[in-house]
Amino acid sequence: MPTYSSSDFRSGLKVLVNDQPHTILESEFNKPGKGQAFNKLKLKNLKNGKVLEKTVKIGVSLEQADVILKDMQYLYNDGMQWHFMDIESYEQFQVSLEVIQNIKQWLKVETICTVTLWNNELISVEPPNFIEVEVVKTDPGLRGDTAQGGVKPAQIDTGAKLTVPLFINQGEHIKVDTRTGEYVSRVKE
Repeated sequence: MPTYSSSDFRSGLKVLVNDQPHTILESEFNKPGKGQAFNKLKLKNLKNGKVLEKTVKIGVSLEQADVILKDMQYLYNDGMQWHFMDIESYEQFQVSLEVIQNIKQWLKVETICTVTLWNNELISVEPPNFIEVEVVKTDPGLRGDTAQGGVKPAQIDTGAKLTVPLFINQGEHIKVDTRTGEYVSRVKE
């Protein structure tokens, strides 16, 4: 398995630490006046999302994590597993609720997501940055309320709840930022 030397450490590299895949978030080189130089790394575990800090002496190598990023299409969920299909090979993968917990509200059937595979196991799913959804439930906006630029609660067809401007009505299609969960704009049909 290939390794990364301490001089190669930089943000975005995928490495194995304690037999778990991690991505390097930050790498800081330190050379104290006395003693050996070292790299201070901030790592994120790709399986559980936990962040840890690790100090690595110069000359020490870390093993490269055999991690693959792929675009996959969300198919359906059966209550226990969420099913995705590789759009190139048509191979299907399942993932449990604990992996998808934070993003399940942004998944619509046939949505193309970026997934991370490690040892042929799907370990994380990233939805697209923006999705187009239909507002299925919201209170009607009152005439004249738009001058203040107020917002009101709404529910979209994926089940997520967010705030939308007063001029948005039930049945309209809107664009939502999945990273923040905020309304972006109306969608022209």
